Amino acid sequence: MAHIELKGITKTFGSHTALKNLNIDIADGEFFVLLGQTGAGKTTTLRLIAGLEKPTAGQIFIDGQDVADWGAAERDVALVLQQYSLYPRYTVRENLEFPLKSRIRRVEPGEIKERVDRVAKTLRIEHLLDRKTDRLSGGEMQRVSIGRAIVRKPRVFLMDEPLSALDAKLREALRTELKNLQMNLGATFLFVTHDQIEAMSMGDKIGVLNNGQLVQTGTPQEIYGNPVNTFVARAVGSPPMNLIAGTLAGGEAVASEGYRLPLGNGHGIATDGRPLTFGIRPEDIFLDSGAPGEARVHDVENHGVEKIVTLRTGEKFIHATVPTQTALRIEDTVRFSWNPEKVVLFDAGSGVSLRHAG
Repeated sequence: MAHIELKGITKTFGSHTALKNLNIDIADGEFFVLLGQTGAGKTTTLRLIAGLEKPTAGQIFIDGQDVADWGAAERDVALVLQQYSLYPRYTVRENLEFPLKSRIRRVEPGEIKERVDRVAKTLRIEHLLDRKTDRLSGGEMQRVSIGRAIVRKPRVFLMDEPLSALDAKLREALRTELKNLQMNLGATFLFVTHDQIEAMSMGDKIGVLNNGQLVQTGTPQEIYGNPVNTFVARAVGSPPMNLIAGTLAGGEAVASEGYRLPLGNGHGIATDGRPLTFGIRPEDIFLDSGAPGEARVHDVENHGVEKIVTLRTGEKFIHATVPTQTALRIEDTVRFSWNPEKVVLFDAGSGVSLRHAG
């Protein structure tokens, strides 16, 4: 497979800068997810690696080789898009065979059949091989699209939001299948999405992209537990991290709404009176009759195994995840606190985590 490295990549379209000094290192055989909202530069990054665009500045390396002068075919990458790039009048088998019949590859008929049959078995589309693709469901079409990429045995798989057009249940099933597929193939995957659940559940590593700049790279656990700034804190997690404005006083967090909550030992970097934003995940907030914070129950969402409660403190809202058996009614007054060891401190002005500052 392949190791991919982007060094100092900048890409401009006229006066618009799509990517700015982007540095990414994707290890051989890694499932790397690029997470970002529409317009963040995700698709542009894929197109640059695929050879469909040229960078304005910077270098792209595949297995240590600078591929600046290589065309798309020479790079041997497979692109799977949100829109299924299939030939509607061909059967599934003909669609899968198509990439192997190009003049560049010239694969023997016996091997073509073997590869197509193996891919069809892997993706569980054997029963569809003789069906025309315009008779398939969305999930089946996406499986065939992925199959067309796999059958070529490319060095790199580039996937541009391939699951976003599918319904929630199918998306969940295909997430698991794609991850298993990547592990079985030992392939290098670069998967682009705006869906943080996809990123968290599939990626070995996640790169968070914002306005063409890579904000943070790390494992899902690192990104979730130790976000570099408030943008990443909001981008990952459902519901996202609570961000509470306040200051430090005597080793405690004093929220702008007036309540005081304890802090753990690892917060000695900030001085009293400094304006901060306190970040805490919903699962690290708990309700307890003797807790220091007071709030009203604004909303309760029952998710089966747990409830997500929206608490109102003054004009602000806080999310807490509580056990499903917790009895709560709208407008109940409750007391709350947090796990002091799990609080992340961000500078109020820059939004940068104090752990990462410096």
